[in-house]
Amino acid sequence: MTSNEIRQKFLKFFENRGHKVLPSASLIPENDPSVLFNTAGMQPIVPYLLGQTHPMGTRLVDAQKCIRTNDIDEVGDNRHLTFFEMLGNWSLGDYFKEDAIKWSFQFLTDKEEGLGLDINRIYVTVFEGNNDAPRDTDAFTIWKKYLPEGRIYFLPAKNNWWSAGDNGPCGADTEIFYDPSEEPIGDMTHDQFVKADDEGKVIEIWNNVFMEYEKADGKVVGKLAKHNVDTGMGFERITMVVQKMKTVFDTDLFDQTISMIEELSDLKYGDKTDEEYMKNGDQCWVDNRKLMRIIADHIRTSVFIIADGGFPSNTGSGYILRRILRRVIRIARKLSLKDGYLSKIIDIIISKYKDAYPELEKNKKVILDEILKEEIKFHQTLENGLKEFEKGTDPFDLYQSYGFPIELTIELAKEKGRNIDIDDFNNKLKEHQKLSQTSSAGMFKGGLANHSDKTIKLHTAHHLLLAGLQAIVSPDIKQKGSNITEERLRMDFLCDHKLTDEEKQSIEDWVNTRIQESLNVIRREMPLSEAEKLGAQMEFGAKYPELVSVYFVEDKSGNAISKEFCGGPHVTNTSELGHFKILKEEAVAAGIRRIKAVLE
Repeated sequence: MTSNEIRQKFLKFFENRGHKVLPSASLIPENDPSVLFNTAGMQPIVPYLLGQTHPMGTRLVDAQKCIRTNDIDEVGDNRHLTFFEMLGNWSLGDYFKEDAIKWSFQFLTDKEEGLGLDINRIYVTVFEGNNDAPRDTDAFTIWKKYLPEGRIYFLPAKNNWWSAGDNGPCGADTEIFYDPSEEPIGDMTHDQFVKADDEGKVIEIWNNVFMEYEKADGKVVGKLAKHNVDTGMGFERITMVVQKMKTVFDTDLFDQTISMIEELSDLKYGDKTDEEYMKNGDQCWVDNRKLMRIIADHIRTSVFIIADGGFPSNTGSGYILRRILRRVIRIARKLSLKDGYLSKIIDIIISKYKDAYPELEKNKKVILDEILKEEIKFHQTLENGLKEFEKGTDPFDLYQSYGFPIELTIELAKEKGRNIDIDDFNNKLKEHQKLSQTSSAGMFKGGLANHSDKTIKLHTAHHLLLAGLQAIVSPDIKQKGSNITEERLRMDFLCDHKLTDEEKQSIEDWVNTRIQESLNVIRREMPLSEAEKLGAQMEFGAKYPELVSVYFVEDKSGNAISKEFCGGPHVTNTSELGHFKILKEEAVAAGIRRIKAVLE
């Protein structure tokens, strides 16, 4: 079964059970300051898990594009990736444990509608209970209809409890594991299963979260009015299981890319496991294979980021994109990849995914142009870094400020007979990563830092700011991203010049006039095609479902001052906002400007 068939089977299975198929949200979240990328399938669904009505109903299914970079240094082993897809089905106050578990089991094991996996290789875990919630005997009892009791295990909250953070929905979950070994392990005791999980002998393939509790200030305070189901199944991982491969890189998601890298490098990827090569002392083979995997993973990730409107830069998601591209270029030099390797690998990736994600083919030229431009810039960076190295610049400053790889610094130092304080570098790097992880680990609030009155007011002012930019500067201005907290709003937008003082003042005046006019803010649901005809503003690079939510700011005659695709929430009248003031306007990347503003 091909990866495309697996993805389509999943979507069709749940569509046949009343679920509406959602398009994947953009990798770059709209209005979400907590993360640089969508890191989980549930992230774009959070507003609806918190109670907002979804325009497509109470049963949803999707394949969501995700990126995680916390384990970026582990990429190249058997399982770690930066980009991945998460398959998910959702119940918003509709079905609960009985159907969620039944359908999970049916999809995994049914040979016609599902994947036809071996029932004897499936294991599940359920919540053992604690002071917040009782033992999940309901899930245990349901699972006994499908599996022997000896393959169902109670585990603590650290394994089988999910929460969006210190505030919001939470609940027990049940996780499904699969034994991919050549000979089935069979029934295991509780301790044997835990050990098998720790050693990677069984693989978690699906997680069903039952959100029936509410948390406030870190404590469970009661049950939700509506019970939701939030599920997630890693696409690359389930493809590995179905195709009976030892690693995700051996599946058809990567096989053509790896073959092209072999051809371009005149090296062989090999058909033995890493462990077999290590046992025979073939460390060089393992090292080269890991580098090939990193190139395959990182170029795939870069292609998807740029297709969703991301560009290399020195901040935020653009910094991550720049980092992984430069890692590719450095490794390509190490493997002596032939000229033109980037365009050849990009072609393969786009060809593989273009049916599921048409935006890749649509943005092919932009993707290729941006990646090739970054290659040229990095070669210049290497030249600049060499000059700084000769001056004796601190290795971490070379790495952080000039993008100069520490491996290259070490190589040059050896050639010059100089010593590098690698412990000092690692300590500085750990501190830097700690700061990055802190900024990426925030609570999901459905697009805003929180839903406080201040944040909601700034969210509405954000809509007025975009309308003001288009009215004063250019109607062609498009939003590129935003970040809204209680203290201020921040908008990134496409613009070819620095705003003049006169333009900034005119924008402020325009927004404050709309506030003083006490205009109504109205939410309407409508078909995507109708919203597009009306000229509703949408974020550059974002994808939307067939039925969308649009917020209008209307004058006394009912004319729209602003109309924008958005999930909310907002004030009901602009008179609630106060006085709007621009604090700063600056460049963040080529052709992208940023405004920070407040309400006083």
